[in-house]
Amino acid sequence: MSSRSLTVEPTGDAMIQGSPRQMRQSALPNAPSAAPAPRPIASAVIPKAMNGLAERTRGVTVWTLAALLVLFLAVPIGALLVRALGAGTGWDARTYDTLRQALGLSMATTALTMVVVIVSGTPLAYLLARRRFRGAAVVEALVDLPIVLPPAVAGIALLVAFGRNGLVGQWLAEGGVTLGFTTIAVVMAQVFVSAPFYVIAARAGFARVDRDVEAAAADLGASPGRVFRTVTLPLIAPSLIAGAVLAWARALGEFGATIMFAGNFPGVTQTMPLAIYARFGAGDMPAALLLSGVLLVASLAVLLGVRVVGARVREGF
Repeated sequence: MSSRSLTVEPTGDAMIQGSPRQMRQSALPNAPSAAPAPRPIASAVIPKAMNGLAERTRGVTVWTLAALLVLFLAVPIGALLVRALGAGTGWDARTYDTLRQALGLSMATTALTMVVVIVSGTPLAYLLARRRFRGAAVVEALVDLPIVLPPAVAGIALLVAFGRNGLVGQWLAEGGVTLGFTTIAVVMAQVFVSAPFYVIAARAGFARVDRDVEAAAADLGASPGRVFRTVTLPLIAPSLIAGAVLAWARALGEFGATIMFAGNFPGVTQTMPLAIYARFGAGDMPAALLLSGVLLVASLAVLLGVRVVGARVREGF
């Protein structure tokens, strides 16, 4: 009798695998399934909320500190303007004469000071930024020193150097040249205290200029003078203007070195700060307020004018 092998043909249904217990469990209609793992919602939301709170706190802190400084600067200026406008009784012939002399002298001396500072300070800034020479550190220290030197000390130093009995002044006095307690002394005091502001700003401007741009212009056949006028000067113009504004403002407000080296003589050495001090010291507060208000308005007008001119110069370049 021949034996036949039985072959089981696979049907269209999936083959059932597993133990009978597993098949019974899978056949149940509502078999409970494993619960999904909880998502860490709180751990993701809390850091974001903390970061947002910290960002808002930093923003409020920055704005608060900035507003406090602006308020501190604005309140005295506003108070001065209000009191100056209300001091109408101090406007008499004597006050007008003092204002005319002191303001005219201040504007004339500061203009001459700026000419000296720019003409002599620009080459010095160029050398300090582009050349490394023996003693450069000493020169830089000498340039920076008047910024931290008290004005009274600067005045004494100028007096013992260029006064009638000074180190250099005694030789000039023998030739009939006197510098101390003259209008020239006012200019010298202003140059001494204001030149560092211009030199430092101009030196930074020269240092930021890309030397490759200047080299490319030179390779195209431009002379050194033309390279400076057409390439270097437009790039450093903002630094020069900023330094000139700072230097002029420092020269206009100079007091200590001027009164020590030039004195306080009306029409000769009495600039606006000295005239204000003289009126205040004499007990004439209304006149001091008027002079202070005029100097404030004049300073603001000059600063705004310089900024407008500087912007046009930069656009022209």
